[in-house]
Amino acid sequence: MKIDKFKVEKWFNKYEKDAVYDLADTCVESLSIDELLELVGGRESHINEIFSRKLNYGAIHGSERLKNAICTMYKNQSAENITITHGAIGANHLVMLTLVEPGDKVVSIVPTYQQHYSIPKSFGAGVKMFFLEEKNNWLPDLEKLEKIVGQDTKLICINNPNNPTGAVIPDEMLVKIVEIAKKANAYILCDEVYRGLNHSGNPFCESVVDIYDKGISTGSMSKVFSLAGLRLGWIAVDQNIMEQINSQREYNTISVGILDDYFAALAIENKDKIIARNLAKIATGKKILTDWVKSEPKVRLVTPQGGTTAFVYYDAPLSSVELCKRLQEETGVMILPGETLEMDKYLRIGYGNNFEQLKKALNIFSEWL
Repeated sequence: MKIDKFKVEKWFNKYEKDAVYDLADTCVESLSIDELLELVGGRESHINEIFSRKLNYGAIHGSERLKNAICTMYKNQSAENITITHGAIGANHLVMLTLVEPGDKVVSIVPTYQQHYSIPKSFGAGVKMFFLEEKNNWLPDLEKLEKIVGQDTKLICINNPNNPTGAVIPDEMLVKIVEIAKKANAYILCDEVYRGLNHSGNPFCESVVDIYDKGISTGSMSKVFSLAGLRLGWIAVDQNIMEQINSQREYNTISVGILDDYFAALAIENKDKIIARNLAKIATGKKILTDWVKSEPKVRLVTPQGGTTAFVYYDAPLSSVELCKRLQEETGVMILPGETLEMDKYLRIGYGNNFEQLKKALNIFSEWL
């Protein structure tokens, strides 16, 4: 099976190790085990439990404790609707392995994580990329979307909150997207790895799995919980679809690590503390970034409403790949080029950690521009 090169990951593999200032990172500052146990309390009891555990296979689809904790982030889900995966990257892949066959039609809303269009394309599906536009605040034009989604559409892939733009689909708009999918009898896969990091109001936007029987939600510990090193994600879906997904899952997962499962459950059970910590950091970084945008005439930005990334337009006679390559080689500042997300003349900037570095790097970038 041939598949397109994963542009974002190729860029990270090539440039991340040499970056002096990393503005391409998408995580809020990662938690250490010490910091996690400090946040949740009961340190000694947790340490005793961890060290007494035998490192055998864990519960095949994830522990009941973990799945019940995940259910608290949804309105209408139970443990039977959850299966645990190797990160959201594993979750998205499993969904597509289950649903997409050669000749199917898939609509992917772009920019997004490349999985959502390159994987179905590699399976022989006809993939239509529906591009978001800055003039619409990076929200989908529903009239245009409805024209693209036809009776032959098998799957619609969305990302909410959006990576890289930070746009959050309003609940009433998500309902309308579901109505479009219903007319085509299409599934919706919603990558919700940033769900829980809305910048105002309820940090959790509506989940597609709670409002549509063919809606599929994927999530992970990486962004919202600052625990990317656990490599743990999940799928929330109607039980009938879950049975099909778990049949595929048996071929590539067995179980996740029992320590990953333990730490993930512990973190989600204490989600309010971790999310409060992360939203405070995001607010600090966002202010630094938006203040810089106001002071820098060569860039513009639709202010992110969720997540940890911003999609910045720049005014310079360079492709985004050439700009980012030269910028890092000449200054040590690493930024992700929009071309890796199929949209040139934009740059993805993460603002969730190391704020002194963020300030310094943005100033260096301005001088370079």
